[in-house]
Amino acid sequence: MADKKRSVATVAKPYLSGAAVDENTVRNALKFFGVLLMILFMTFLVCTMTGFKSTLLRIAVNVLIEGLVMLILYAKGAELGTEDVARGEILFQHEQKGVEITQKERKIPFNRYKGFMIGLIGSSLFVICAIILAFTSKKQMTGAGVLPSWTDAFMERSEISGALGQYSKGDPVTFTDILRVIVRIMIMPFISLAGSENRELLLTMERISPLLSLLPAAAYGIGYLQGPAKRRMIHTEIADNNHRRIIKEKRARKQRIAPKGPQQLN
Repeated sequence: MADKKRSVATVAKPYLSGAAVDENTVRNALKFFGVLLMILFMTFLVCTMTGFKSTLLRIAVNVLIEGLVMLILYAKGAELGTEDVARGEILFQHEQKGVEITQKERKIPFNRYKGFMIGLIGSSLFVICAIILAFTSKKQMTGAGVLPSWTDAFMERSEISGALGQYSKGDPVTFTDILRVIVRIMIMPFISLAGSENRELLLTMERISPLLSLLPAAAYGIGYLQGPAKRRMIHTEIADNNHRRIIKEKRARKQRIAPKGPQQLN
């Protein structure tokens, strides 16, 4: 157990801080958008296949799905945050050596707001759709229904054809309906959590969808903030391994120098 404990103190190297937005922000935001699209597609498929009748089971499964989505985006943000801190360490070393650093290079390293900016820009399309839907959404009502085939003969009678014709008319697809599809795919675990029959709760989900749509960006930004801690772990691990290697070499050297057995006395 003692060998598994660290033999050195936590090692932290200085680094230069960058700006919240740099020349790579748009590219990273597009990567975030691509990852988000893939995750949403997989989430949509999984949620549509998990329409459990049991409320507890449905809640447990959808909470697990949403948790996994947030964990993936958190890990992606932490990965970029670690890389940006490493860039800041390199630039700090260059600055100490007197190497000239351009303004573009100074913006690239870690900044605590950069992860949130990337996530916000990458998910801006969904957030805008959610904001519009939140102000235009209304509780969905069931339609008049579909008449059985044997009523077709009555459609020729002028005195009742007008009334029966109302049942054959479908509601036109509106702009709000298109937005509803986009936003519901974005927040599918929460929609599945509410259930298709609870129209009041579905309306509430659509009203708070702008906040729900910001969760991926928040998870990515929080993960990005872990960059300095990740770099400290890496440096500490390297220093610990070097310390253990030195100790082993000293022990091996002592064993080579020490006599291997009792010497014969004359």
